[in-house]
Amino acid sequence: MRVCVVGTGYVGLTTGVSLAFLGHDVICVDLDQAKVDLLSGGRSPIYEPHMEALLGDSAERMTFTTDYSTAVPGADVVFIAVQTPSLPDGNPDLKYLRSAAESVGRHIDGEFTVVINKSTVPIGSSNWVDSILRESFERTHERRSNGEFSVASNPEFLRQGAAIQDTLYPDRIVVGSDNPRSLDVLNRLYRTILNQTFTPPTYLPRPAGLGAVPMVSTDLASAELIKYAANAFLALKISFANEIGQLAGRVGADISQVTRGIGLDTRIGPRFLQPGIGWGGSCFGKDTAALIATSAEYHHDMPIVSAAREVNKLQRRLVVDRLLGELRILKGRRIGLLGLAFKPETDDMRDAPALDIARMLIERGARVRLHDPVAAERLRREQPDLVAYLADDVEEVFDDSDAVVLVTEWAQYLDLDWAKLAPLMRTPVILDGRHCLDPERLVKLGYRYLSVSGR
Repeated sequence: MRVCVVGTGYVGLTTGVSLAFLGHDVICVDLDQAKVDLLSGGRSPIYEPHMEALLGDSAERMTFTTDYSTAVPGADVVFIAVQTPSLPDGNPDLKYLRSAAESVGRHIDGEFTVVINKSTVPIGSSNWVDSILRESFERTHERRSNGEFSVASNPEFLRQGAAIQDTLYPDRIVVGSDNPRSLDVLNRLYRTILNQTFTPPTYLPRPAGLGAVPMVSTDLASAELIKYAANAFLALKISFANEIGQLAGRVGADISQVTRGIGLDTRIGPRFLQPGIGWGGSCFGKDTAALIATSAEYHHDMPIVSAAREVNKLQRRLVVDRLLGELRILKGRRIGLLGLAFKPETDDMRDAPALDIARMLIERGARVRLHDPVAAERLRREQPDLVAYLADDVEEVFDDSDAVVLVTEWAQYLDLDWAKLAPLMRTPVILDGRHCLDPERLVKLGYRYLSVSGR
């Protein structure tokens, strides 16, 4: 099939390169010429495992352009995968979505095109996009549309750091449409994923035991709500683990053992019960805020989702409180932060806990040193006020430090030579923000071990 993808961020690029690998002809349109040039040369503008390898494998079936007039006409499917950042009131900013829909509407020229909302958008946005497409189409062609296109919702459920794996080997594919013809097109588009009949890339083999992937076909509003509800529920699980962690610290329980004990209950499951500093990234914060804002439009409160957001904010402040309780004075103290990205295997720092923690410490007069094996270059571009605090290597984070905080659980940090680093510190205090280090081992090496839960 001929596929157009509007936007080459995490979602758009992953969608495009995966579909090209599966044999579809894909053209990606992005208004950023520098990004288009980079991608045309086989280089990825984002850090994502296997992305450049898959770009190379799919090069013959992929093109990149800034021109809608070469990307949209004749497409069987057009994915709109533009950013929808949060506004101050929690609602998503839809200006990029509107602009993309207007541009797509001007250039639709084919027998039948399915226009898919791939961006995370508020409930009802598919109807809104449909009206924009029609107005733009009718202005350009000077006639009413006559079944040339249909709008569908196909939310993504990608984990950054595992986005290609989640695309090729998903738990499910959700499609929302009120048009049977659109559902048929999307069934054909995803057939090899649904049936798992494609030959997997050598560097990303098919998970053992994976069979047919279910497709959930719904109406438009249900598909849009599924995306928000899924992310809100995962955010709730993390915040619940952190709230229980605070109680565990007060009663002398081990929160890691507690979450393991409840996670073995098949009704609950172990995933997203990891206690620590809390969630960040581009999805959970934005999507929970949008869900609350949408609910308010219908005069409905969402106290559970609101509480999850408050607990998450608290976890970042607790890092500073734990350091203050241990060191008594933060002014003049040298404190290192290991990790800037909001999670491992990505360079994304949107709503990253490390940034908030660093700024809170700096405001209190601490001398902060920051390190990340991948995201440091992105910090130089996006967070100029923190560039002066970057450390060139891990040893510099530990050198003469009063405390070091593990913020992002990169494998490189878990495998550090902790015995070698302890003598470099002024006071060997380690605050394990992700509950992923071995407390007993660190204590034997001479460290004072702390966690966010207080145990």
